[in-house]
Amino acid sequence: MVRVLLTDSISKSYTGGVSEFEIFVSNVRQLIRQLDEIYPGLGSEIDNGTLSLSIDGDIYQDAFLEDLQPDSEITFLPKIGGG
Repeated sequence: MVRVLLTDSISKSYTGGVSEFEIFVSNVRQLIRQLDEIYPGLGSEIDNGTLSLSIDGDIYQDAFLEDLQPDSEITFLPKIGGG
């Protein structure tokens, strides 16, 4: 199962404070769909581009096509702005 970690602000806004859980998925697109089913609005927040994600410690700005391993750890983070 993929382990998902959320920041405090994301978990308070969408999951009622749940910041860590496990889910059966094989890619990022499937993860986003299932998160939106379990926690309505969270998938849309991820899709709108305000969040980056880390897969096993590597940060991705656009990871929608990335495959996940059964033991992957996913962390959602606010996108870092450049300038």
